Amino acid sequence: MVTLTHPAYGQLRVVTPSASVLLANNPGPMTLDGTNTWILRSPDRTDCVVVDPGPDDAEHIAAIARATGGAVALTLITHRHPDHTGGIDELVRLTGTPVRAMDPEFLRGEVTVLTDGEVVEAAGLRITVLHTPGHTADSVSFLLEDSVLSGDTILGRGTTVLDRDGTLRDYLRSMDRLLEAGTGRALLPAHGPDHPDVEPVARYYIAHRQERLAQVRAALDELGADADAMAVVRKVYVDVDESLWPAARSSVESQLTYLRSEPATQD
Repeated sequence: MVTLTHPAYGQLRVVTPSASVLLANNPGPMTLDGTNTWILRSPDRTDCVVVDPGPDDAEHIAAIARATGGAVALTLITHRHPDHTGGIDELVRLTGTPVRAMDPEFLRGEVTVLTDGEVVEAAGLRITVLHTPGHTADSVSFLLEDSVLSGDTILGRGTTVLDRDGTLRDYLRSMDRLLEAGTGRALLPAHGPDHPDVEPVARYYIAHRQERLAQVRAALDELGADADAMAVVRKVYVDVDESLWPAARSSVESQLTYLRSEPATQD
């Protein structure tokens, strides 16, 4: 039997005893190799939980329906971006699954919004909801006994962007929370490869954010305290492809808000 490795488009790849992944064929600068749709199943059950149906791609949604046999007890959404939510209605049409998210826009069926700390019981699984804002305000992660599904809060490679409704202060708190909850558990991200342990990846993310903050502070020292975000991007992200600068600008705006809200130091 061939053991699949990331990336494997359109093929169900087993990662942990309870989690397998289908990779959508939507690669790009913001999606890396594509969106990971996670299929969670208790060993003694035939039904399952789907996390992030992925983009509005009929072929990908049909692959989810085939992989699950249509027996989707529940679908969970990590956050609002269309590369995670675009396929919701087609999956509902094919399987009848209810859908839960923190943002009520994405609810389907007789369900309620996800709340921080709640334990979702479905398909023989117990899934703890962790509100982990920063990438977006509605971002959540899902904690299983042996793994953490981190959405876009922690990716399998590189670092994530802070969208306009995400704050750096929230993001750093989310990193601390995932570090505490995820140490010793596998990291199952929404983009990029999985990792055997959340801890080293979370620590890298925290260190990277602190490094970027230091670079932004240095840029402000040179450009002036009132410099706008794009001026800082040109200074700090000089080694990044310019096609990614609009996304970098969003993160820099969050960093500037964070720095400018810090209390003044006393001499």
